Amino acid sequence: MNDPTMGQFYRRGLILTALLVLVVFIVVWQLVSLQFEGSIAAETDEAPVTEGVATPTLAPDAEFAPVRGNIYDCHGYLLAAASTLYDLGATPGMGDVEVLADRLAALLDMSRDDILELLNSEGSYVRLKRRVSPAEVDTVRGWGVAGLSVDPWPSRVYPNKELAASVLGFAADDAKGYYGVEGYYDETLAGESGFRDTDYDDLGCLFLRVRPPRDGADIFLTLDRNIQSVVEDALAAAVGENEAERGHVIVMDPSTGAILAMATYPSYDPNDFVEVDDELFVNPMVSDHYEPGSVFKVVTMASALDAGIVSGSTTYYDSGRIVVGGQVIKNSDGNAHGQTSMADLLALSLNVGAAHLSTSLGAYKFYDYLHRFGFNQPTNVDLAYEVTGQLRIPGDRDWHESDLGTNSFGQGLAVTPLQMICAVSAVANNGLLMQPHVMDRVVDGGQVTEYEVKAVRQVISPEAAAQTTAMLVHAVDTVLTTAAIEGYRVAGKSGTSEIPVMGTYDPLETIASFAGYVPADEPRFSMLVIIDRPQKDHWGITVAGPVFRKIAREVLTLLAVPVDSVRASLQ
Repeated sequence: MNDPTMGQFYRRGLILTALLVLVVFIVVWQLVSLQFEGSIAAETDEAPVTEGVATPTLAPDAEFAPVRGNIYDCHGYLLAAASTLYDLGATPGMGDVEVLADRLAALLDMSRDDILELLNSEGSYVRLKRRVSPAEVDTVRGWGVAGLSVDPWPSRVYPNKELAASVLGFAADDAKGYYGVEGYYDETLAGESGFRDTDYDDLGCLFLRVRPPRDGADIFLTLDRNIQSVVEDALAAAVGENEAERGHVIVMDPSTGAILAMATYPSYDPNDFVEVDDELFVNPMVSDHYEPGSVFKVVTMASALDAGIVSGSTTYYDSGRIVVGGQVIKNSDGNAHGQTSMADLLALSLNVGAAHLSTSLGAYKFYDYLHRFGFNQPTNVDLAYEVTGQLRIPGDRDWHESDLGTNSFGQGLAVTPLQMICAVSAVANNGLLMQPHVMDRVVDGGQVTEYEVKAVRQVISPEAAAQTTAMLVHAVDTVLTTAAIEGYRVAGKSGTSEIPVMGTYDPLETIASFAGYVPADEPRFSMLVIIDRPQKDHWGITVAGPVFRKIAREVLTLLAVPVDSVRASLQ
């Protein structure tokens, strides 16, 4: 049959049949894809993996980098942010290398000769500069020069440069965090990479699998950028004025353990960590230890008051010397002070009096209190690389009875600055030791996880804490006046510790420190100031006390803390 009408009808039928088969195939494919996606999403909290029948035109396998989470201070100020920088490369011998070297040298602030040497080198590719900014990339692209290439790299930007570097740490080019918050919370900040790849099922069919990246969560810290700035400025000035080697300051809320500021000087810019001496990466307030000196007498006195071996009205006779374990201990001023009260023991910082307290407590009770205050153990702060300090105790091979005397005034033991301020903060907080922390909350999309404040233990009774506070106020009002602040009751204690050298102590190399809290009766913050190896003066009272006062005055203003007379009238 050659009927043209029937032929046309037959062709139309074939077309419709083919279209119908195609539609059915697409619907079935979509249903299968949704089934795979739904089953995978139900089995895991991760981003779902989408699967489907692969075709010859599939894109190649790939990994998709997540965006690293931002870090903010307690007010929402940005401290660290995700960014993109670039590697600028070139194909040697392409174009007029002389002209190109001139343009690149001016743009990248590099040596023209160095660039020219790279452009004339052998090989198919050379890297001209790492970490090129987006603005520089736009300029290079605008030239339209063949042979130049730009490779993006995930990067990290610290808009405040050196501010809080010892707390933040840094994220390197491998997208991993190191030191500080970046290191401790690396998994939280990093997120999870996505991917696109292919695989075969049991029937030999090729499938495409795709999972989008899960971006990192944002972290809000307890740090207050304004307080941190005040602390860093004052610390840098103090180190310079005293010709010191370095210095550290910690400001803490004693009622919660929240760290409001933590600074060390000299510091570094985490934007340029590649160019920095890696010794500066370590946060000495959690990763280093020192002999605290007479600041430690706060712990000894609080322990003695809590144990009931002395009270606020107790006196003792200070002969100017005491022998403990065969070692003669003298007061730092070399004097005997006769009949002396507990308050004056602290105010005058008498080593003989401190040793009298520790020996009266006895080794078992004294070291039990040191353990209760958190020494020789981690504080469990959420910062990378915390150490525990060094404390010999009875039963250790290297412990000697004389340690019971010298440890009472902070000699012969080593603590971290964070352990020291936590112990002082426990006294400020009615005897309750809190776990220190720098994370306030984590924001992951719409989910917010707040830090749960943790009390470690009741170290001493509230009554013993109140008695110790009264003595520390007396010390500031009578002797340690360099730390006094008009309108506020300040509780504090200075320390001057000699630095051990070759099995002995160098009297000319000291660590000057001051620890205290304000207002004394209802503390809003506690603070430890350490000035390491000052050269113009050596005493905590004259070197660290004024730094404490300078910072505390500004922090009181920033926190809008009313003077004590106003506070009393409002109660």
